[in-house]
Amino acid sequence: MTLLGPVGADLGAAHRGVTAAGALSALAELGVVRASWERRIEQARGECGSLAGNLREAVRGQSRSNETVKSGFDGVTTPTAVPAGTSAAAPSGTPGDGAAR
Repeated sequence: MTLLGPVGADLGAAHRGVTAAGALSALAELGVVRASWERRIEQARGECGSLAGNLREAVRGQSRSNETVKSGFDGVTTPTAVPAGTSAAAPSGTPGDGAAR
């Protein structure tokens, strides 16, 4: 929405003096086209403005979801890492003890 703010003024500046250049029918059509663009710019600004609230709510919902997932992992414990070059002590006959199966 903010980025569309200066578009109307830019369009006006680009057309300044053009319609006074003569009585060509193309110039008359240019006025119609410009009015159409001005309406479309305002519609686009309105559309962007209406999306802002929905996008903010989606971000809030995603943040709540992220917090829920994070809190679900907070209680999970992980085994302590075994330093490289050492072997973990595993009871005999269990995977990880190097015994043939």
